[in-house]
Amino acid sequence: MSTSKSINVGIMSREEFKQRTIAIAKGEYKPEKDEPKIWFESLQSFAQVLSDDNRLLLRVIEEKNPKSLSELGALTGRNKSNLSRTLHTMAGYGIIDLVKQHAREVVPMVKANRFNLELCA
Repeated sequence: MSTSKSINVGIMSREEFKQRTIAIAKGEYKPEKDEPKIWFESLQSFAQVLSDDNRLLLRVIEEKNPKSLSELGALTGRNKSNLSRTLHTMAGYGIIDLVKQHAREVVPMVKANRFNLELCA
């Protein structure tokens, strides 16, 4: 990989995340600077989003700089609809950006390629 972009991620139940968000909104809790910005509901969801295939996808995006999902599909052998769904999920977690180009093209850009995992008990 070219440049290392680390991001802190955590695992926290939906209910705990909801309570944390409310406490932040009320000013009762101020997150530390190094706390995770991205939270997964379970270790399983973390493993699905950052599966071996999806980490390889991040590497291909970073190394080959595809200019469209079609080009990325050709590079990876993944079909465009599956690729689009995966990339939108990753974008939702802040792992990649999907930058709109021209009328219909979307260019994927990696925001993070190293993940520091924090587990909350």
